[in-house]
Amino acid sequence: MANPSRSHLARPLTLQQLQRLKNWHVAQRGTHRLEYEVWNGVLTAWVMGWTGSLPALTFDAPWALPLCLLGVLAPQLYVHARARAHAAGRLRCDWLALVD
Repeated sequence: MANPSRSHLARPLTLQQLQRLKNWHVAQRGTHRLEYEVWNGVLTAWVMGWTGSLPALTFDAPWALPLCLLGVLAPQLYVHARARAHAAGRLRCDWLALVD
């Protein structure tokens, strides 16, 4: 794999991958507390993105649609950012293999 960060952005995360990441974060909660909280925030944005699209369309709030799209893409963007930082040696990402 020439550029791991590109491969994580190119394909969407499956529900199984999201579940594996959630399980890893729950299991490592004691030693990686901040990472656990950040992942919960990412998942919250993801759920808000999916559930907010229909009300944004129904109540004629087109300004909210880009925010919903950003929320839907939050897990994939987060994994991409972490893969880039890991590849650059700025931080270690122990769970990156779970999404391959």
